Formats: sequence, structure tokens, C-alpha cells
Amino acid sequence: MQPSLVGRGSRVPLGRIGILRTAVFATLLTAHLWGGPEPVEAREIEEDFQTWGVAFATGSFAGIDPRWNRFRYSMEAQGRFGNDSSRFSQGIIRPALGYALNERNSVWLGGDWVPTSRPFALKDDFNEYRSWQQWLWSDEFSFGTFVSRSRFEQRFFDIPDTEDVGYRYRQLLKVSIPLPCIAPGVNLILADEIFVNLAHADATSIREGFDQNRAIVGFSYRVSRTTVVEIGYMNQYLSRKDTPRPDQMQHILLTTILFDY
Repeated sequence: MQPSLVGRGSRVPLGRIGILRTAVFATLLTAHLWGGPEPVEAREIEEDFQTWGVAFATGSFAGIDPRWNRFRYSMEAQGRFGNDSSRFSQGIIRPALGYALNERNSVWLGGDWVPTSRPFALKDDFNEYRSWQQWLWSDEFSFGTFVSRSRFEQRFFDIPDTEDVGYRYRQLLKVSIPLPCIAPGVNLILADEIFVNLAHADATSIREGFDQNRAIVGFSYRVSRTTVVEIGYMNQYLSRKDTPRPDQMQHILLTTILFDY
């Protein structure tokens, strides 16, 4: 349920409400242009219960040199357990560098190493490597904190006899709502992320158009000034249209530890 938040401060030139509306509109437009999952009765769906763990750390280079306070770094590690959480199915190592344009906006470059096994892999295990670019925006409103993350990925696979590259756009919207009635530092987390493939990659069964959607509901608790723990339920729907595989729906127990230095 990352990303962590960017910061607080002066008004963004486009205006807080204007950017919020733009982020919501972009997500709705993406869903409209590329479509979403077909009705459940239209195609067979495989379901699985999974457990995902995430550790995500971010900070600035100001400790090295105050003049570098706009330069950011992040490191993320994930472990995903599938087949009713009985086996390690996928991992992610994700380093990134960013630059804060202002208190609310930042741009990032990163890369992923994604070792993959069943049930994510159809047959043999493989490694996926990604490069990506993203824009991250966050702000505080009367209801809580809102985050928009727009990411463009280039995906490479070490599957034999293929040089296919997958291009994917993903748009995340996330809101964190304080719940002082429960306890200080507790927040309700609501998020949704849509994934869209921008081109075919036949050897990996990637088809242009809607790829998947992740909907999350959960809670966060601030353990300390630098550490937040999030736990929740993620519903992940994966479209396998025009491939040998049925669509998939994953029911995921998601635990995330966020460190902000």
C-alpha cells in the first residue's frame, strides 16, 4: 500500500483541488479508453488466496549535502506467496532515485528485478526486469491525505527464444483518512490502481489493453516519526483475454512497513 508521501507546504501552481480532479479524471479516462474486466460470467476465473509482504524506505540526500535536499531515494522489497499462500511465487527488488519539484510533486526513475514462479508463471520460472518513470503527487485535505502515482514501465523477460518488451502504464490513487476515534496515528486506507498494457508481447501472453486492477482497503498505524505499518485486503483482478489462461482473481493479505527518513 505504498508509496510514502512526498511532503507538505506551499500551494502547487495548478491548485490543490485542480490537481486532485486531474488525477481522478486521468484514472477514469484510462479505464474508459482501455476498458476494464469483462463481466464475471463472460470468462472462467481462477481464484487464489495470497500473502504479500512489503518493506519500503524513502529519504533525501540532505544528510550528505544540504544542497541535495531535493534529491530523493527509495528502496522496496516484496515477497509474494501464492497457491493459498503455500509457496513463494514472486519477489521484487525496486531501487529508485527521485527529484522533488516542490513540496507536493516529485519525479522518479527506477528499476525492478522480479523473480517469478507459479502461479504467476504459466510454466517454468523466469525473471522479469523493468525500468520505469513516474510522477508522484500528494497533498492534505480536510478528509485526509491524497496520493496520485502515475508510472510508465518497460518490461524485459529472460524467457528463452524471445526478445519481447512489454510497455505498461499504471495509475494509483490512494487516500488516507485519520481515525482519531479509534486511536491517535490510526488511518483508514483506500486505494485503487489500474494497469494498462500499451503493446502486445506474445511470448509472455501480454495483450494490449486492460491488464489488471488492484483495489485495497486497510488500516495504517504510525509506530514512530519515521515508521508506519499498513495492513489490509487487496483484491487483484488480472485479465487474460486472448491467452490460454483464464482470468485470475487474487484475494491478498497485504502487509507493508514504510520507513521515511
